[in-house]
Amino acid sequence: MMLTGENNLKKVSASGIVSWKFKIGTGATKAKLSFSVVAGPDAENAPEWTVSLHDATDGEIWTNDSSRTEIELPIPDKNAKELRLEVICPNGARFGDSVTTTITASADDGIESMVFEAVAQQSIMVLKTQIDQEKTVAMELASKANKAKDKDIYAILSPAGLRGYVFVEGMNTDRVRDKSKDIKKARNFIDGEADISEISPYLTPVSAVVGIVEGDLVELINGPFKGEKARVQQIDQGKEEITVELIEAMVPIPVTVKGDSVRLLEKEK
Repeated sequence: MMLTGENNLKKVSASGIVSWKFKIGTGATKAKLSFSVVAGPDAENAPEWTVSLHDATDGEIWTNDSSRTEIELPIPDKNAKELRLEVICPNGARFGDSVTTTITASADDGIESMVFEAVAQQSIMVLKTQIDQEKTVAMELASKANKAKDKDIYAILSPAGLRGYVFVEGMNTDRVRDKSKDIKKARNFIDGEADISEISPYLTPVSAVVGIVEGDLVELINGPFKGEKARVQQIDQGKEEITVELIEAMVPIPVTVKGDSVRLLEKEK
């Protein structure tokens, strides 16, 4: 008797699905499988996970919804039987909730067990918004999340330069969706989830002087010279500062401002 295949720890978001493929190898024509499903870390208050076993044709042969804890499995032609264990994370799962499934196979030529564990983690969802209303939606959603008794939303990201989308990190995906329903400028959540690698470029602040070079024509958008046009004379990348010379000043005086205090009008030719 041998049980072989994958049984590594898997992370899954609320309402998400993970699975493991494995095989039963035995010289017998049938094997008995027994199942133990334990939710944690607080078993009494943990939400109910759905655990099911499928054969190679995706037919369900056991689920923890039934009262059976044992099944008899035929092994055709004494070859290895291919199986797939599937786990569905409940919508109400909290961060760190887990389920451990132990499958014990026994036959005339021995007994062997495999343990499979899944752990709940947060989801990163993408919310579509009205164009140029991303910040408004993010702030309204954050206000609702802060007032709510259930803390389902962990973070909200509205990246500068990304129009029409807001990233929302949370656990209970159904309640996250509910919180956005009456926000006027919010549209709908895109199906599926975003991977952290997809949003990582937005987590690194972009320098305020990126794209500006000496000789560019800019407009000052705040400060005492707001509305004045100027020519870029020098750029300090480290401090993100720009030294400009006002075009319409009687005497050309260099003025140093922060990179986010100017708006590019015309590139240096």
